[in-house]
Amino acid sequence: MRVEVEREDDGRWIGEVPALPGVLAYGATAEEARAKTEALALRVIADRLENGESVPKEARALFAA
Repeated sequence: MRVEVEREDDGRWIGEVPALPGVLAYGATAEEARAKTEALALRVIADRLENGESVPKEARALFAA
């Protein structure tokens, strides 16, 4: 799963998962933003699976062995 991280003009870092619209998280550092974004992405994927909704192919790669 690809997480994109960039710095905002105000100095905060924001992480985003393009494969999961709306999965965005801020952090004080790039690492914090990435970790928060990954955690949120996992919660969104779990919620989708529990509700029988589709999970994007890129996101399903998290569970490949």
